[in-house]
Amino acid sequence: MSKAIQSKSKRSKPSPSRDGARSLDAIFRPRSVAVIGASRKQHTIGRELLGNLLAFGFQGPVFPVNPHADSVASIRCYKSILEVPDPVDLAVLVVPAELVPSTARDCAKKGVRGLIVISAGFREVGGRGAELEAQLLETARKSGMRVIGPNCMGVLNTAEDVALNATFAAAKPTRGRAAFVSQSGALGEAILADARAMGLGISHFASIGNRVDVSPNDLLEYWGDDPDTDLILMYLESFGNPRNFVQIAREVTRRKPVIAVKGGRSERGSRAATSHTGALAAKDLAVDAALEQCGVLRVSTMKELFTLAAAFANQPLPKGDRVLIVGNAGGPNILATDACSAAGLRFAELSETTRKELRKVLPPESSGENPVDLIASADADRYEAALRVLFADDTFDAAIVLFVSPIHIDAFAVAQAIVRSVPLAKGRPVLAVSLGKSRDEEALVHLRENRVPVYRFPEDAAQALASMVRYAKLRARPVGKLPAFKVDRAAAAAVISGALAQGREMLRSEECEQLAAAYGIPVAPSRYAVSAEGAIAAAHELGYPVVLKVAADEFVHKTEVGGVRLDLRNADDVAKAFSELWSLRDRAPGLRIQVQPLRKGGRETILGAFRDAQFGPTVLFGLGGIFAEALADVQLRVAPLTALDATELVRGIRGFRVLAGERGQAPVCLEALEESALRLSQLVSDHPEIAELDLNPFLAAPERERCCALDVRVRVRRAAAAPQPKPRRKK
Repeated sequence: MSKAIQSKSKRSKPSPSRDGARSLDAIFRPRSVAVIGASRKQHTIGRELLGNLLAFGFQGPVFPVNPHADSVASIRCYKSILEVPDPVDLAVLVVPAELVPSTARDCAKKGVRGLIVISAGFREVGGRGAELEAQLLETARKSGMRVIGPNCMGVLNTAEDVALNATFAAAKPTRGRAAFVSQSGALGEAILADARAMGLGISHFASIGNRVDVSPNDLLEYWGDDPDTDLILMYLESFGNPRNFVQIAREVTRRKPVIAVKGGRSERGSRAATSHTGALAAKDLAVDAALEQCGVLRVSTMKELFTLAAAFANQPLPKGDRVLIVGNAGGPNILATDACSAAGLRFAELSETTRKELRKVLPPESSGENPVDLIASADADRYEAALRVLFADDTFDAAIVLFVSPIHIDAFAVAQAIVRSVPLAKGRPVLAVSLGKSRDEEALVHLRENRVPVYRFPEDAAQALASMVRYAKLRARPVGKLPAFKVDRAAAAAVISGALAQGREMLRSEECEQLAAAYGIPVAPSRYAVSAEGAIAAAHELGYPVVLKVAADEFVHKTEVGGVRLDLRNADDVAKAFSELWSLRDRAPGLRIQVQPLRKGGRETILGAFRDAQFGPTVLFGLGGIFAEALADVQLRVAPLTALDATELVRGIRGFRVLAGERGQAPVCLEALEESALRLSQLVSDHPEIAELDLNPFLAAPERERCCALDVRVRVRRAAAAPQPKPRRKK
């Protein structure tokens, strides 16, 4: 990690709101540890865990507890935690699940402040196990003990003044500045082993299992203030309190990178969506949106997580996106170039002075342009000479140095040359790619020991570098302001409560318009008719051309029943269209015909909102109309939206050029779209009864006054009680 990030982390101080997180010192910085269930039998968890505590050099006393032994590992053993004569900060429980509640109560009597429950057989098995877990939680709440687990692998703190390895993992961690939380105990061993193999140093590790008490949110808050941690890595299967996570992560990611693997991308939505917004949001987009908003880098696999972590933990953040590529083989250089281009990185344009100096140290057949090809005969001396010239150039922000070792070139010597050259980059990140064979393992070890991340393939280096650039931009973006518009909240509430009182979930067209009007969301004017004469009169009032649509509780998607007629230019057109639509009355006895002026020009978009099961009210924007689901070009943000969120929402879609003006077309009024998104955010935040809401199509026109929703669909339901945040503990 860069010196800038390190110093910033060390200066950060816990705020008063951090008291609950700081109580985790009892777990990660205990002055003494008891292992309840310590065993004399080799290859048991109780024996391995005690052995890890001793072998790792824990800096305080360790007390084995086992009613059937006088000593374990040549250390005096106690029959009960209550018999231990000295104070105990942390107790690690390796006892049968049935004994955990009573053992926890004994720990509370003893004054133990932290508990790690390794034992399994709790909520994960249901029935009696869930009851035992509830008893454990009750004891923790009453006593103020912090609890990791149950059903977990334990925790680590590699700080020299603590040296705590309260896990049963076989892998010995390397000290470093990356903290890692895993909700999967089974992954813990692999995580620690892979981190060691990649040279990734660990500051803290926690396997949290069923997370009866300590959650990823607690650890994120704790490590955000930890001066020994510069990088936070997370494997998450679920969020304890998702909205709290977003709030905490927003603060932490402004100081430290957070990289997360969140499982569940393929999980199917459990509800049937009645709107385009609901169908689009049934994917894993809300999690992506929430993590993006709070600056967390999400990756899909553990391999990707380690790929990014190796770069973030060892190199400074780039100040821009201009990349320099240097290598000794055309193929890998091309692969690196393609990967960087696909990742959105730009290529540094070397100065004439640099190109001139390169010609002095490179053979004539070498390329002096970026990517720089040193050709296959390049040895350590040529690498060092070329890098000395290139790293003096100010036109790049980061470098990828590739090496493929022919049989006659010493890979280790080249690695030494790269390491010696890194300081010349003046604080710019340098990543290496080694595809060699001759002394290759020695080369990899040398690079990693000297904090140069090294990858087997160019694509991995490009991905890591692009993620560093992305995080640097996320961290530098301003804190958005949360606007509050003057609205008629009571009028909106009356519309919603009226529908629910009648047992209806879908609001009628008139109600949807009233709801939008109460929050200042522009909607095309409408009139409703039950006769051809009434429809013609409405068309005359609104002005031709007009559109006729069916309006009935039975028809959710009007186009699917042929319920729309467009571009009606006179009374005859209206009368004919009315007759055709009125024929649907046998399927909808309460049918009315909606008359609207035809709005031409502009672009069809979709603005919508839905209530995500994890993150609550969420706003969606994308290209819309009847092809909204087919295009699926959308962005999401969790409400309430800041002005910055609204800007990123609207301008983040793939098809943004359609809105910005393409091939000479006038750009749409982006400010109108952003304001409508903010008003929609306020609406769904104020009214938890709104389950789904569509403004589709929402016409985006060059003129603000022409921007409006052409159709509104709203589904409501009685709001469930909002989840209460977990009580915070104080030291």
